[in-house]
Amino acid sequence: MPTMTRYKAAVIGGSGYGANEMMRRLLMHPDVELARVASIDFVGERLSAAHPNLEGLGGDLRFEDIPPEEAADGMDVVLLGLPHTVSSAFVPRLLKAGVKKIVDLSGDFRLDDVKAYEKFYNTTHPAPELLAEAVYGLPELNRDKIRDARLVASPGCFATATELGMLALAKAGLLEGRVRTLAITGSSGSGAAAKAGTHHPTRAMNLKTYKPLNHQHVPEIVETLNAAGAKKFSLHFAPVSAPLTRGIFVSSFVTVPENVTKEQVEAAYQEAYANEPFVRVPEGRLPEVVAVSGSNYIEVGFELGEPEDGTRTLLCISAIDNLIKGGAGQGIQNMNITLGLDEGATLRDPGGYP
Repeated sequence: MPTMTRYKAAVIGGSGYGANEMMRRLLMHPDVELARVASIDFVGERLSAAHPNLEGLGGDLRFEDIPPEEAADGMDVVLLGLPHTVSSAFVPRLLKAGVKKIVDLSGDFRLDDVKAYEKFYNTTHPAPELLAEAVYGLPELNRDKIRDARLVASPGCFATATELGMLALAKAGLLEGRVRTLAITGSSGSGAAAKAGTHHPTRAMNLKTYKPLNHQHVPEIVETLNAAGAKKFSLHFAPVSAPLTRGIFVSSFVTVPENVTKEQVEAAYQEAYANEPFVRVPEGRLPEVVAVSGSNYIEVGFELGEPEDGTRTLLCISAIDNLIKGGAGQGIQNMNITLGLDEGATLRDPGGYP
């Protein structure tokens, strides 16, 4: 049932793929009104100029090139679809202006360790004093903290898929030592601006790795899973660009003692995810991208190998839509939580198939 209050939201950085998904959800939200969209692109034009799927929607809303303080004036929540480093320059100004709730989709406030940020993002953090205040926006781990947060740092797409693939193990004390992860991603994760690496003719029939063992989501994943109960956890991570538009498919190879059983792992997944509205453990099959594309759901599953030299290999598999559960949808989920609304508002649609 809708609340008596209809909150007002502004999106800053409104021309990208993540912003498209946030605005699409906000335009049909029962309790939140999309009241302002700020962007340095498409200034003065309607939303459909950047987002053809929003043709005829948004009323008189137009892209405005205005300062963050002006964009946030009168708003209850501000959602940031800005690039890394740009977002961290805007957030202090928004907080100084009195904004009560900020949901940031960039990587600028996800890490507790400023040195890790500066190493993996190759820049000096402009607002390190805010890192301790920011709450990492993984609802399956930090829901209570998100509820009271002023600044929510929504997780990265690779991080969301990889963390939720192994979070149940971390909580159960079954995640320890070195893990090797292969993560395959679609081209929309690279953003709306055309680049050589995402150009269709060179990607459509191609597979290639990039930033192997050095991707910026690695410290985010390690911090999160260690906080959830992993022991001496380290990650060797290889991302792969695939000829998909949407989707991430993650395979993580975990070593567990030989006495760990399938029933024990199943119980860990059940304990961690039974009450999670957007985590699915499929029955009779393993996770796949087509089952979650276009939705805010993540699928997780596993296969347990035979004992060998005192250990077993546990393969953790997960699949998400990188733009939704891996980005803007999770941002809306965090917005719903921090505003005290129905967590699943506008997010329960299952997507299409195939």
